[in-house]
Amino acid sequence: MMGRVLSWEEAAIEREHLRQQGRQVVFTNGHFDLLHVGHLDYLEKAREWGAALFVGVNGDEATTHLKGTGRPLVPALERARLLAALVPVTAAIIFEQETAHDLIDVLRPDFYVKGGDYAHKPLPERTLVESYGGHVILIDLVTERSTSALIERIRRLPLQN
Repeated sequence: MMGRVLSWEEAAIEREHLRQQGRQVVFTNGHFDLLHVGHLDYLEKAREWGAALFVGVNGDEATTHLKGTGRPLVPALERARLLAALVPVTAAIIFEQETAHDLIDVLRPDFYVKGGDYAHKPLPERTLVESYGGHVILIDLVTERSTSALIERIRRLPLQN
């Protein structure tokens, strides 16, 4: 079944259905602006931890606040649709808060996956995940594959007449 973009309520219902079946749920979140192969690699690795992968997508205002003026390049609903169409993704859920804390509190995933860059910086959601018995998993990122690097490459392109 192809993934879907779900409301918070729909995601909570789907999560409960999976819990009743004894299937483990993985959750990750991010901006996913200008989707690239690094994102796909990350999502494939995340999905290996459970039967379903829910992806939280930062809303447009949160992305602008966290990434700066001009971001996101792609609106949240479009980013969520693109993510939901990827094989590893069960569902994409848009959230407007600056952290995924509230969405994690609703979904209570078995595994919360983030990039290895969080090994050396605070992960605001860690305490919540561990409080209900969930596990935080850090996955190594492919450092040369990032949206910021892609944007920089585009900026360096020569202008064509």
